[in-house]
Amino acid sequence: MALRRFSTKKMTALILAAALTAASGCGAKDIPPAAPESTVSQPAETSETPAEPQTAAAEQEAEAESADPQESSEPEEEAIEIPALRDSVEQVLGCRIGCAITGDEANDPGVWNILTTHFNAVTLGNELKPDALVAYSTSKCPGTEVDTLNGEDIIVPKLDYSRAERILNKIVKWNEEHPDRFIQVRGHVLVWHAQTPEWFFHEDYDKKKPYVTADVMDKRLEWYIRTVLTHFTGEDSKYKGLFYGWDVVNEAISDATGKPRTDAENPNESLSEDRHGSNSSWWHVYQSDQFIINAFKYANKYAPADLELYYNDYNECSIQKRNGIIALLTEIKEQEGAPGEGTRISAMGMQGHYGIDSPGSTDVAASIKAYGKVVGSVQITEWDMSASSSYDGTEETLQEEYEKQRKIYNLEYYALKAAQNSGDANVTGITFWGTIDPYSWLQSRSNLGGGNKTGLAQCPLLFDGNYEPKPAFWVFAATN
Repeated sequence: MALRRFSTKKMTALILAAALTAASGCGAKDIPPAAPESTVSQPAETSETPAEPQTAAAEQEAEAESADPQESSEPEEEAIEIPALRDSVEQVLGCRIGCAITGDEANDPGVWNILTTHFNAVTLGNELKPDALVAYSTSKCPGTEVDTLNGEDIIVPKLDYSRAERILNKIVKWNEEHPDRFIQVRGHVLVWHAQTPEWFFHEDYDKKKPYVTADVMDKRLEWYIRTVLTHFTGEDSKYKGLFYGWDVVNEAISDATGKPRTDAENPNESLSEDRHGSNSSWWHVYQSDQFIINAFKYANKYAPADLELYYNDYNECSIQKRNGIIALLTEIKEQEGAPGEGTRISAMGMQGHYGIDSPGSTDVAASIKAYGKVVGSVQITEWDMSASSSYDGTEETLQEEYEKQRKIYNLEYYALKAAQNSGDANVTGITFWGTIDPYSWLQSRSNLGGGNKTGLAQCPLLFDGNYEPKPAFWVFAATN
């Protein structure tokens, strides 16, 4: 299946037009970008075998570049056919390829065409996060009702699924009309310290009142997981069979310590704030990581047996944090058991908010192998590429940046293929955090880790502002 055919001269013109779009910022404000995960910039890491990192990197780059798809994927003839990425990646890796969409992006015809042509999976960037499911009523509970949990009546907040369902309904309709090009959805996310309203942790759902006990919070945790999973994946759900997996817990390991994230990660961030960027009220209530273990137990209890369950995190190639994530994954794996008794985890979600300058491809490869050793399967879940320091958003530097990006994506994709072929990890999916450059969350200035702190234009994805494939696209389009 092809998007369209056009000449090599036309492709060059489109890339130059995209440069002008990126430099002027046109279109970036039309649709709000996906809210950033709390990603931090990736520091340059040393190899776990310090005597060999440069040699290993050089060898890997040489092998990857020897199979570099730029020359072989782009035919020399005038007409170029654009292959569907979902077909190419299925042939090479045998796994899903997805993208994130959020807000009104699904109503953009260009984005929808990219999604339905190139991807067989999608992540809703915001609409299934806890704050979205309470209608973004972050400062005050939107209202309560009585529900029954394990034979006990409890007071719970009212949930609002409308934002997610607007996008899901469009995907369902597409699937009904195109059963041969079925698109599935990744649920994101059940438990997260960020984008969970502070009032959820307090008595009477009022953040001015004391925190609830861990026992009360545990009931709320089980109720929330049961309710969300049942609504979207239960036997009577209109979305039954649409979701292939769900992020159970997100970003629970500290960057600073490599241990579970606490309520004191950032001393300048008050727990009384409506939502948190760094500090965890989950930890504040439990004073341990038990809520993580319990979340995986409850997800296993209420999720269909074929729904994959994930732990998802950023800065996952940093050696200290990687070791902390491995310790957590090991703890989850050790408590696996039957539904209603133990945990279940299907894969490690490596977010993949990488940059041109770091992490090194050898660190990415080492991380894939390390996570695969613990949980078997690995996915890249929020892939994008922050620009290099030499890119200033101008046309003069755009083509050079595109080429840098292509090379780094090629090295990282090579690491995934090598892990898959060697058996070091079972790569079961890759997802890009967006579709076209202007809609990327990196276009908005942010002081969050991994965010665009310079305010300069970025070009992190596979498609430009004209909805056309960039040079990095061909890395994933290649099948040789």
